[in-house]
Amino acid sequence: MTNLINPDQMLTVAEKTALLKLAREAIESRVNGNRPKNFNAKTASLNQDSGAFVTLHKDGMLRGCIGTFSSPTALYDTIMDLAISAATQDPRFMPLEPEELESITIEVSVLTPLKEITDISEVEAGRHGLYIIKGRNRGVLLPQVAIENGFDRQTFLSQTCMKAGLPRDAWRSGATIFTFEAEVFREEDFRDGAAASPF
Repeated sequence: MTNLINPDQMLTVAEKTALLKLAREAIESRVNGNRPKNFNAKTASLNQDSGAFVTLHKDGMLRGCIGTFSSPTALYDTIMDLAISAATQDPRFMPLEPEELESITIEVSVLTPLKEITDISEVEAGRHGLYIIKGRNRGVLLPQVAIENGFDRQTFLSQTCMKAGLPRDAWRSGATIFTFEAEVFREEDFRDGAAASPF
């Protein structure tokens, strides 16, 4: 399943493959106590500054997820940094152990800029991710969460509020709601073949 950001900004198969490879190599280097390699990307898409999330799964269960809505560094550097953070700094999980490396799968979400909305009819569950802020509380759910769980619009809003530590109906009053879209790709999408590297 892939949600496309914008036809003019789509990453190529080679770029997606490269980002997933970089994420895995960064995680393996950190978990094994080695220094990650340095890379220089040749394509404009991988050098753009973009928000992104890296999500790790193990045996079909979440094993770590860290992201940012903006980054001052090139996308490929951002992905490497987020991959390491997802593996070692997600406060919900213990840091990844070397023996777990073969059992994790990596998912990358490259984000569009946030768009503040005032009418929830603008939210399309499965296309949009949500970022909700109320007071000091804030929560985010990626677009694929709605697809994977079969959420409709109001359930998606409620679940994002709960992720923020807010009452389920907090989105109805006093909350600031942002939408975003994401291009989502996973290692299993490319198991059957490799593309030429853009590095």
